[in-house]
Amino acid sequence: MTADPKPFAARVSVEQVEEGYVLAPRFGADGLAPVVTTDAETGEVLMMGVMNAEALLATIRTGEAHYWSRSRKCLWHKGATSGLIQKVVEIRVDDDQDALWLRVEIAGGASCHVGYRSCFYRAVSTQSDSLPIRLIFTESEKTFDPKQVYGDAPNPTQL
Repeated sequence: MTADPKPFAARVSVEQVEEGYVLAPRFGADGLAPVVTTDAETGEVLMMGVMNAEALLATIRTGEAHYWSRSRKCLWHKGATSGLIQKVVEIRVDDDQDALWLRVEIAGGASCHVGYRSCFYRAVSTQSDSLPIRLIFTESEKTFDPKQVYGDAPNPTQL
């Protein structure tokens, strides 16, 4: 019996990584690569996460976004609990294959566990001299109520 072939190519040269036709991702020392996720239709940034090799492979194989949860230290199928599944339209890799970009369609119209459409629902004020620096909400309403979706369980990303 032979071992399963490796899904990712070995990184053998700069030319192969930057100009080649095979996926040869480079994960950091922690085994992770950053992922920017945007709405496939509007281009709006929905979230930034990370993937390890297992999450990337699961995403490719299922067509649904999987990430590595740094707070829970486990593979995370986005929307498995909330139903807000991210259906992958396209996966792009940057020039040196150490960052990923997912273009997705989102079931339920939201990606943020706080209830907003995007995880980037606040902007940093650059017009104020007051400290601490203020945040400005860019989304006026939540798309869903997190307590109805997740219950009262504490969020592992909260302090």
